[in-house]
Amino acid sequence: MLSLKDMVPAAQNNINTQFIILDKGKTTLEGKYKTCIALVADETAAVHFQMWGDECDAFEGGDIIRLVDGIFSYNRNNLVLRAGKKGKAEKVGEFCMAFVETPNMSEIRWIPDPSNPKKYVQDAVISPHSRIFPPVP
Repeated sequence: MLSLKDMVPAAQNNINTQFIILDKGKTTLEGKYKTCIALVADETAAVHFQMWGDECDAFEGGDIIRLVDGIFSYNRNNLVLRAGKKGKAEKVGEFCMAFVETPNMSEIRWIPDPSNPKKYVQDAVISPHSRIFPPVP
């Protein structure tokens, strides 16, 4: 299993990880498809997880999800983790998982690696926490 802090944006379905859903945004329609964004985390980092279709209704806050063959890439200028067409997200438990909310991997600016332009490296932290799900004061 890959830790969230070790994810790097790529157009490949190769992320196998496990996380807990901390918060879930409202469901919206993109064309004819339902979509929603959730704040998810493991013991190393947090990230925005995009859900499509039935996933929006299937998962709730506190659910522990195992993602197989997921993808961490840009969708409409937002860096999100998602199952994509080839991946699978499934609930494997509830509530009992250690997690941290920072760093948020979706709030990091990534640039092409100067030594290998097909890979990305971290450039700067845009925000120390999620701008979609700000911390409660």
